[in-house]
Amino acid sequence: MKSKKNILILGASGFIGKNLLIYFLKKKKYNVSGTYFTNKFKMNGAKIFKVDLTKKKEVNKIVKNKDIIIQAAATTSGAKDIISKPYLHVNDNAIINSMITRAAYDFNVKHIINFSCTVMYKSSKKKIREKDFNANDKVYPSYFGAASMKIFVEKMCEFYSRLGRNKYTLIRHSNVYGKYDKFDLDKSHVLGASVNKVINNKSGHLSVWGSGKEKRDFLYIDDLVDFVDLAIKKQKKSFELYNAGLGSMISINELIKMIIYLSKKNIKITNDLTKKSLSTYVSLNCDKAYQELGWKPKTSLRAGIEKTIKWYIKNHV
Repeated sequence: MKSKKNILILGASGFIGKNLLIYFLKKKKYNVSGTYFTNKFKMNGAKIFKVDLTKKKEVNKIVKNKDIIIQAAATTSGAKDIISKPYLHVNDNAIINSMITRAAYDFNVKHIINFSCTVMYKSSKKKIREKDFNANDKVYPSYFGAASMKIFVEKMCEFYSRLGRNKYTLIRHSNVYGKYDKFDLDKSHVLGASVNKVINNKSGHLSVWGSGKEKRDFLYIDDLVDFVDLAIKKQKKSFELYNAGLGSMISINELIKMIIYLSKKNIKITNDLTKKSLSTYVSLNCDKAYQELGWKPKTSLRAGIEKTIKWYIKNHV
């Protein structure tokens, strides 16, 4: 009988981390542990530890004797901070990932899954492939800090994978949403914030930042979790970088209209053109993930939003 593998989910109190923790706890072949830093919580069946991932001793202690690490810990927030406080997504995240990659190497962790994102991609009306990114291209100014940090982390993971001890999966996912997401208006992304605004709207009016014409690719959380499971099972090479998205884009205006419709609300939207918005177009070509892992998203945007609205009402209203 094969012994269980030890899987560690960093940032298990966060949106992506908590969904991963719940999923892998259902798998009988893993011993599951997770970390948090500020948001203390418990989960039946999992060992949960408070860890400061910027501290080498604490990282070493938690990484030791692990077979698989899923790195879902990060300082995150929404577009408001990207514009007004871009440094929030840079320094700590670079330090955290530096500590983790070194510890994973020192303690011979077999497989590390790390979440990147699409912040480095240039705006395009065509679906963007992984290989379409050129590090010498200029990055959208408001994304420069976060994009540079993500590129640094990707290259650092590739470097360690070449030393022959560890296997790395880097996932450039699109805008992820769903259960356990952030819905507060200061730190949430656009879909979570919009669900909050629509469900709690009493005025019949909703103001949208900027023109609302920017277009985004949205991925339901369960599809991202499936992606991680398949990468663990099927990835062959020591380093791979994959897109993970729905593969289509929708404007922010149309997204909010869909949320209003599915919420059965009567709300009129207007655009506040005095507010700066990130006027880019991004959707992902995920052919590589399909060809190599057999992955494709199963949840339509409409179905995902319906599930998210129901979960939000049950847990926050």
